[in-house]
Amino acid sequence: MSAPQTARPAQPTRPAPPTTSRSALGRYGEDLAVRRLTEAGMRILARNWRCRHGEIDIVAVDGDALVICEVKTRRAGWYEHPMAAVRPEKATRLRLLAERWLERHGGPPPGGVRIDVIGILLPARGAPVVEHVRGVA
Repeated sequence: MSAPQTARPAQPTRPAPPTTSRSALGRYGEDLAVRRLTEAGMRILARNWRCRHGEIDIVAVDGDALVICEVKTRRAGWYEHPMAAVRPEKATRLRLLAERWLERHGGPPPGGVRIDVIGILLPARGAPVVEHVRGVA
């Protein structure tokens, strides 16, 4: 006869990975961008909207236009300027993501769709520098 088998204790669930400095930096930049957009009178519809093609950082409404907003945050230093990180390939992907948003949310609004970029530069000292460029793609 074989020995009776005992039940194995349940494995504890793993905690979520700790927030990395990169993800915290990105989240901070998005928070600043949301503040800037709302101060400009825009209404935020979604943050970090995802589909199988990627992610839109911020979806907002500006008057009767839908705004797809990419946020790039960098610390001051030898890294490239945040706006330089939005290359033609990224602009193409943002247009695709805008199409996917429209498919899932009822089509284009009367004011059309605009793609904006917000670049945030965090100096070693002092306030962040927030630059908002409208209609980049």
